[in-house]
Amino acid sequence: MRLKGAIHHHFFRKEFLLFLVVGTFNTFFCSALAKLLEPILGNANVAFNIGYIIANIVAYVINGRLVFPSPLTVIGYGKFFLSYVPNYAIQNIIVFALYNVLELPTLAAYIIAAILGVPITYLFVKIFAFGRV
Repeated sequence: MRLKGAIHHHFFRKEFLLFLVVGTFNTFFCSALAKLLEPILGNANVAFNIGYIIANIVAYVINGRLVFPSPLTVIGYGKFFLSYVPNYAIQNIIVFALYNVLELPTLAAYIIAAILGVPITYLFVKIFAFGRV
């Protein structure tokens, strides 16, 4: 499949739009949760990681019901979780660089990291976790 056709096939679809809506909600949920946890934990990076894990569980439920309707199973969640590993790595590197190195506010770092990870995450979730080619 040519690049233009592959881009159209994966990204110009209702699924991608729904994924963006769910992802936007989940990004704000993760960011708000991390921001709430930050003063309790005393560490922005730890707060982000805990918020990320909780938000990932919420994302699986919403994606499995609305975006890629599928039965919610432990194995399904395992595949979903693994499909977020590249996103997790990308976002952690970005949060570390923006917050720790460039000293941007934590909320800005969280949101920028999420935006940059979306296209890669969508493909992993669509193909690997929910088996949609």
